[in-house]
Amino acid sequence: MRLEKCWFCSSTIYPGHGIQYVRNDAKIFRFCRSKCHKNFKMKRNPRKVKWTKAYRRLHGKDMTQDSTFEFERKRNRPERYDRNVTDNTLKAIKKIDKVRVDREARHHAKRMKGKKAQLHREAAKELEQSIHMLKAPAVLLQDPSLTLPKIKVQVSQQQTEDNHHMEE
Repeated sequence: MRLEKCWFCSSTIYPGHGIQYVRNDAKIFRFCRSKCHKNFKMKRNPRKVKWTKAYRRLHGKDMTQDSTFEFERKRNRPERYDRNVTDNTLKAIKKIDKVRVDREARHHAKRMKGKKAQLHREAAKELEQSIHMLKAPAVLLQDPSLTLPKIKVQVSQQQTEDNHHMEE
């Protein structure tokens, strides 16, 4: 069973699924779903469409430079069957998969490192701006310690005189 890759989004195409387009020069374009085929017909660049793997790799959101991906490569050379080689290959697949999962977890943790602090800052700002929604205005007037301290702004003498002239 041969698993192909979608030309547009690089996802796996299983047998009996997807659409194939053959150009005049015999170049075959395989698509996993109509969404990819439509985007191809609209001449969209997969590197600029955010949901494709090409975009994610280009912008550093997915792991790309990893030696474990070398094992997944398609090889067009048939190998002679050998029971020992097959047995060793199946054992190696499990080890390689474990290494890949660990590296992906490390990559994700590195990308999300500053996220918790950012969320904390945003929550504090939201709380500061909408404290009146949590506490009733009457309660805030009774107990001023519940509000955040007000920043006093120095007003120059000239500005106060200008304001008096405008009122008159």
